[in-house]
Amino acid sequence: MSRPSDTHSIEQTHPASDCDIAYVGYRQSGQAIVEKRPGQKRLTPERSLALVNHSPSGFEWGYGGSGPAQLALALLLDYTDDEAFALDHYQAFKTEVVSQLDCAGSGERWRLTGPEIDAVLHETPGEPVAPSI
Repeated sequence: MSRPSDTHSIEQTHPASDCDIAYVGYRQSGQAIVEKRPGQKRLTPERSLALVNHSPSGFEWGYGGSGPAQLALALLLDYTDDEAFALDHYQAFKTEVVSQLDCAGSGERWRLTGPEIDAVLHETPGEPVAPSI
């Protein structure tokens, strides 16, 4: 995803203290769960569903479908707290990050940090940034 060219960039919408934020995804009883840390606050699709209804049944990851699209939108919306920015960039974020996340079995987790999200949002073409899995 190339650096946003609009004047409403991530620097304007994202507080510096968010560098400690991490999102952790795992499965519990077959359900995809995403928590925002610190604090283990569960990320839910409700806020993102109000913008675009891709997957009312919840989040997914590891492929390029509707569940990963909902997760990508929810992650960017939560991280930036900017609806316009999230709407402009979530499809590319889904393709570059969410579709690459992997944790299929119980006990497995993926982790995506604030600095990793920033790196993806600011990367230049040809320089992919992989999340820590």
